[in-house]
Amino acid sequence: MRKLWFLLLPALFICIATFAQNDFEKLMVNFEKMMKDPKNIYGKNKAVGKYYNIRGFKMYAEVYGQGQPLLFIHGNGGSINNFTKQIPYFSKKYKVIVADSRAQGKSIDPADSLTYEMMADDYAALLDVMKIDSAYVVGWSDGGINGLLLAMRHPEKVKKLAVTGANLRPDTTAVPQVIWNLVTPMYNELKNKPNKNEAENGGYKLLRLLIEQPHIPDVYLQKISCPSLVIGGDHDVIKEEHTMEIYKNIPRAYLWILPNSGHSTPVVYSDEFNKKVDEFFRSPFRKIEGQGRFF
Repeated sequence: MRKLWFLLLPALFICIATFAQNDFEKLMVNFEKMMKDPKNIYGKNKAVGKYYNIRGFKMYAEVYGQGQPLLFIHGNGGSINNFTKQIPYFSKKYKVIVADSRAQGKSIDPADSLTYEMMADDYAALLDVMKIDSAYVVGWSDGGINGLLLAMRHPEKVKKLAVTGANLRPDTTAVPQVIWNLVTPMYNELKNKPNKNEAENGGYKLLRLLIEQPHIPDVYLQKISCPSLVIGGDHDVIKEEHTMEIYKNIPRAYLWILPNSGHSTPVVYSDEFNKKVDEFFRSPFRKIEGQGRFF
């Protein structure tokens, strides 16, 4: 899995223009240390971890804290421990649910097919089997795509939604060409390699997801009824105008663009991220129009 994780790192954590090369390398070193820290029990905590038989595979999830349910959804090739910076903070106030998405982490699924719609339905089924009617939802990167689809396909399951670094299309209107130049050769190399081993098959499936999906029309966003917080970095791998497009098409949405930030908003700006998302969940949604725009 370590090989697979680093195979997908460029698609997840490259911070273009925000960091000098040496700063980016330091970020990667610090992130790897955080993942290897023996105190980091998330994703391997047998005391709170459990497999759930849903929709033809076993989905691994961990639950921390008590209170209103709060579901975190990680990005492509990620796992529960991507939210090491969030779980301790939110579990003091919420019942935090973190899971490994289908075909990622401990949620093994050998099938060839994988779509964002499948994963969104998986999370709805996970909440059902946990007997949770609805939850607050946070999605990062591909997890943000899953969060958007969960709110569209299962609106009753989402109280409020916060997404960071999500995209609607796999093209240059959403993601700069420089990122495609990095990811596409890896995809083609795996695609054309005969006799792939298990890890390579898994990597190919996730890269294919990244290259070929999603395809979410703006009109579908307009069906999202829950209050939403749309987040991005001003130097994210997702273009800021694309993040703005998502925000503009959700009827009850706020927008938060972090300055001097790349794609890794929950890690690099964890304190600000946690406080802002918590405040959003705990405060009534305020529709600002007319004279209210002056205040």
